[in-house]
Amino acid sequence: MMRVRTKPVSTYPWFIRIFFWKQQKTYGRVLEPGLLWGRSPWVFATLALLFGALNRKGSPLDPALRSLVTVRVSQVNHCAFCVDINASTLLQRGVAMAKVEALQQWRESSLFDELERDALDYTEAMTYSDREVTDALVTRLRAHFDDDALIELTGLIAFQNMSSKFNSALDVPAQGFCQIPLPA
Repeated sequence: MMRVRTKPVSTYPWFIRIFFWKQQKTYGRVLEPGLLWGRSPWVFATLALLFGALNRKGSPLDPALRSLVTVRVSQVNHCAFCVDINASTLLQRGVAMAKVEALQQWRESSLFDELERDALDYTEAMTYSDREVTDALVTRLRAHFDDDALIELTGLIAFQNMSSKFNSALDVPAQGFCQIPLPA
């Protein structure tokens, strides 16, 4: 059970209910994290806008790579909700199920190309508190990303860390988006 209860949708401010309407339209339901973040309306509205900016069609990052990174951050941070919804999006973006299932052991898998490996290495360096981003890693990333793309990748990883840690701390459960079993 989640550590903080959600409130009825009708009790949230009108401008937050607009975000809930969009979630209902996109996902077929209002998302539990939205109901929690909505308890702090201005923070939630700002976060929703930031997510929209990071997930826009005109991003310099490939949509499948964005989802690959968000699933990996979610796995590291033990966020069942985030693994669920982001793995579903990853599959919708055309990534093979075998690759999704291999993501936790990406270093041992031959399914990931050099760009994905470098992005996942960066993801883990930013996410695990006992690791750090090195100049050598950034040099490897520069073979794939210009400065603007590197900023977006960094922002996406940082955002997903915040989001997945929030959801994990409050024990937000999966909502049944991904039909394959994925450990958090």
